Amino acid sequence: MFNVWVYSLVSVFIVSLISLVGVFTLSIKTSRLEAILIYMISFSAGALFGDAFIHLIPEAYGESNSMVTASLFVISGIAFSFVVEKLICWRHCHHPTTPSHPHKLALMNLFGDTVHNFIDGLILGASYLVSLPVGIATTLAIVLHEIPQEIGDFGILLYSGYSKGKALLMNFLTALTSILGVVVALVLGNYVSGLTNFLIPFAAGGFIYIAGSDLIPELHKEVRPSKSLIQLLAFGVGVFVMVLLLFLEV
Repeated sequence: MFNVWVYSLVSVFIVSLISLVGVFTLSIKTSRLEAILIYMISFSAGALFGDAFIHLIPEAYGESNSMVTASLFVISGIAFSFVVEKLICWRHCHHPTTPSHPHKLALMNLFGDTVHNFIDGLILGASYLVSLPVGIATTLAIVLHEIPQEIGDFGILLYSGYSKGKALLMNFLTALTSILGVVVALVLGNYVSGLTNFLIPFAAGGFIYIAGSDLIPELHKEVRPSKSLIQLLAFGVGVFVMVLLLFLEV
């Protein structure tokens, strides 16, 4: 059991480091970075929809004994995200967006990413309880999955008013919730299956809400046909990456 803890914690730390992928943007001039942020939002919207509809929801239906129950969990994720955004708007949105007071889009994304990373930790810990090879394979799958996800998340934080340094820090802090997920999985191994049966469709609902309610409206602020076409292409790339990851995980 000691080896399971060691392998699980080392693996989840490696996964958490993926959240620092935004460090590669530090050498890019701010003006140039700002010009491409809207396309990072487009990419992230495609990745979130792709993750929800290609990965999470099919997995939820496959693991659940009732498709109706799984669907209700998806809807609960959407409803909960709606309530969270209402609270954020009530608490924050009477102030203008500034670097010290970021847009609610960032807060919603951080919330969704936190839930997602916690689930990754649960799945990672549970896989090592099965066997070492299964754990290693799951770690690789999560790493491949997290790279495009974290690129999109970093872009959202920058677009919402965070500095590069603060965006990196917040991305890393939310990634650390995966460690909590691993600990919960290893301590409550017999109950993890039931927990993920709820959390996976719940997270899918949250991603659908964030992409559809928060990201897509931001894209509509740009109406020029040429820019809109690039947005659509970036959106398609986000979806395609999630499709590609599906084949890599098999």
